[in-house]
This record gives sequence, C-alpha cells and structure tokens, in this order.
Amino acid sequence: MRRPAAVAGTFYPEDPNRLRRQIDGFLHENATAPPSTHPKAVIAPHAGIVYSGPIAASAYAHVDPGISRVVVVGPAHRVPFHGVAVPTVEAFSTPLGDVPIDGATLDDLTARFSQVVADDRPHAEEHSIELHLPFLQRCVNTFHLVPLLVGHATGEQVAEVLAAVWGGDETLVVCSTDLSHFHPDPEARRIDAETAGFIVAGEGTRLDGQRACGYVGVQGLLRQAASEGLGVELLDLRNSSQTAGEA
Repeated sequence: MRRPAAVAGTFYPEDPNRLRRQIDGFLHENATAPPSTHPKAVIAPHAGIVYSGPIAASAYAHVDPGISRVVVVGPAHRVPFHGVAVPTVEAFSTPLGDVPIDGATLDDLTARFSQVVADDRPHAEEHSIELHLPFLQRCVNTFHLVPLLVGHATGEQVAEVLAAVWGGDETLVVCSTDLSHFHPDPEARRIDAETAGFIVAGEGTRLDGQRACGYVGVQGLLRQAASEGLGVELLDLRNSSQTAGEA
C-alpha cells in the first residue's frame, strides 16, 4: 500500500546519497537568517530539481522542522479529473524512505466534501507533489502527509478543503506550482515578476494557466490565507535559465 517514486532518476536523483547531497547543497546555498516566525504556508516549484531546487530550498530553509503534518497541494498534469484527488495508499515512497499518509484526514475530507475524490490513478505518475517530498524529508523531523491533487476545480473549492486541514502550528501547507513555461529569459522574467506581484498582493483572480500551472491551488491558498489574516512575502524568484542555464 505504498505509492512508489514515479520520477526518481528523471526529475531528481534516484541514488539516496546523491539526492541528500544535492538537496543539502541547495539548502546551504540558499540559507538566510532564521525567520522570527516560521511560515504557515509556502509556494514552491516542482520542475526537475536542477531547475527548481535552488528556489524550493529558499522556501524550505525557513520551515519549522518540528511540524508534524504537511499538506501539499499540487496540480494534476497527466490524468484529467474533476475536483481534488486524494490517494488510498498508506505512504508515498522516495529514495530517502517512506512518507506516511494522514489517512484519517483524507477519510474525513472525502466524507465531508463532494469535490474530494479518493483515486490513486492521478497520483501514480504525478510529479507535482513528489518533488517536494525529498526536501521535506531533509527539513522536517517527522511528519504525516496530506497530498491534495487538483484537477478541474475552482480556487473556492480548494480553499474550502484547505480550511478543513489548516490546523495550527503543527501543520505546514505547501502549494506546488511552476510559473510561466517556454519563454525566452527576458520575457519569462517579465511575466513571472508580474505574476509574483499578483501573488504577493493576494490577487489570485488575476492568475491563469499561462502564468502558473498550479494557479488554482495558489488561488485557494491565497483565499484561505486572507481569511486567516496572513500576508505574503516573496522569498525567491528565478527561472530555469537563472538556475541551470539556457537549454
């Protein structure tokens, strides 16, 4: 009852020692002064780790290592479906070991919300949640995972689910998204800077699929964060040419 790693060896190293060294290197390079308050939620990318790793590390270097539950909201890239899909397995596996699933929370969500469906198929080959797990395994002591894969849904539907799992200081929320795709560097910088400005301002309705593949999850997170009276701070903003170089 485990979901095996789907993109180990392609999106990130399959060898656990190499993976640890790479993630720890990103964290060391992107470490800043410890925050006075750990973030309740972070938005971080899910592209191949050579492209997204430095930016993801800028977010994960700030999280509280003592949290015990992590909610990861990611967009579905491979299997179309309506709503928010949760798995039925007991753990997600990576080369660094198994990440246990918070099954009780997932059962509660499927019972309470019509937009939440239990379906392992969209999760089987999906990378948008998996890319965050090795970072979490290196940055958080022990935690249970609440994986929420977003298909055809609205920001309001995602916000409703997030409100139910928001919890307290024990819970971190991760929203997984890349920004613009396939633009020359100057254009990508312009578009992404504008998108980041919308996010920092809490203007989720100005996002779409051309700006961010996980825009619905971001919309839901921004709605829920606003309802909790939380603001948004920009930690890092780079595209793949700035991390791994031009292809």
